[in-house]
Amino acid sequence: MKFSVPDMSCGHCKATIGKSIEQADGSAQVEFDMANRTVTVTSARSAQEIAGVLKEAGYSSELL
Repeated sequence: MKFSVPDMSCGHCKATIGKSIEQADGSAQVEFDMANRTVTVTSARSAQEIAGVLKEAGYSSELL
């Protein structure tokens, strides 16, 4: 699943998002596209759950 994360702008954002998703699903795979501000997540969790994790980390997101 791929999310647009418009507020993701730096390495700190990337680290925060990655850590938050890892805590929610230790086996998740996360790929970042900083230029387009997208995060691609492969996880057993639902898109809704991952969006909630992103929101809790302080980032708005939209499933693409």
